[in-house]
Amino acid sequence: MIPQPFPYQGSKRRIANQILPYIPADTRTLIEPFCGSAAVSIAAAANGLVRSFALNDLNPSLMDLWRAVLDEPGDLLAGYSRLWNEQLPDRKAYFFKVREDFNADPKPHRFLYLLARIVKGSVRYSADGRFNQSADNRRSGMHPTRMRRQIMATCELMSGRTQLTAGDFRLAAETADVADLLYMDPPYQGTSSARDHRYYSGLAFEEFVDSLAGMNARRLSYIVSYDGSTGAKKHGEYLPSSLELVRLDVDAGVSTQSTLLGDRSMTVESLYLSPALSARLQESSPVFLRPLQMTQSAEVS
Repeated sequence: MIPQPFPYQGSKRRIANQILPYIPADTRTLIEPFCGSAAVSIAAAANGLVRSFALNDLNPSLMDLWRAVLDEPGDLLAGYSRLWNEQLPDRKAYFFKVREDFNADPKPHRFLYLLARIVKGSVRYSADGRFNQSADNRRSGMHPTRMRRQIMATCELMSGRTQLTAGDFRLAAETADVADLLYMDPPYQGTSSARDHRYYSGLAFEEFVDSLAGMNARRLSYIVSYDGSTGAKKHGEYLPSSLELVRLDVDAGVSTQSTLLGDRSMTVESLYLSPALSARLQESSPVFLRPLQMTQSAEVS
C-alpha cells in the first residue's frame, strides 16, 4: 500500500494512479512546487517511476514537517505519540492547547498532531497568520502505531533522494529543465493573491497563467491539476487555450462534501498537460497518447 505521511486537504492520493501514466519514462526529477502531502511523488516513488524528487511549498511549517519526516522521523513520532496520549482525558481542550503552543513555537510534531485532528485535513490561518482551524472532535486523530507505519514507509521511499525548499512556486520551477517534470496542484481558484483564511496563501488566476506561459517558453514538461466540477457545479474557469494545453477529465469519485449533505455527486478534476510534455509522450508512445489528441482543450481564450 502507498503510504500517506499525514492528512492534507486537496491531496491527490485518490487519483494519483490516474496521473502516473503521464510521467515520461526518462524523467530525471519530479518537482512539486505546491507539494502538500506530495501524494503524486510518493506514488511515483512507490512504483519506481522516478529516481529523484523536489518538494516545495510556501508554508514553512509544512516544509519543516517534511524535513522531520525524511530526516528525523524517530523524534517526530515520539513527539506525536506524546501529544496523542496526553490528549485522551479531554481531547477538545487539549487540541486548543496544542494549537496555541504551535502558534507560539511551530514545532513539526505539533503541526503533525494538528493535521491529524483538524476537519478534513483542511489547514486554515487567520489574517495575521495564526493557525485557526478547529478540531474534528469525533476523532482522536491517527493512532501513533499507524502513524509510525505511514511515516516510516514514506521516509524509506523518499529519504536521500528528495530536495526540500520553502518558497514561491516560481522559484521551485526555476530549477527545472527539459528532462524534469513538474506536477502542480495550486490552491483552488477563487483565492486571492493575498493571504486569506482558506489557505496559507492564495494565487491569482492571471498570475498563474503568466507563469505557465513562461514555462512553455522554456519548453518545460508539466502537469497541472486546477479546475473541475462536482455534479453540475463547476469549480473555476478553464486555463486558456493560448497555452496550448491538453485538458483531461479525471474521475475523482464521490465528493466528500456532497456525502455529508446527503448527496452522491461525482467529482471530476481537470488535468492539463503542457505542450512539451505532450510531445515527449507522443514521441515515446504514440499509440498510447493518440486518444489524448482528441480530448477537448481549454476553451477560455
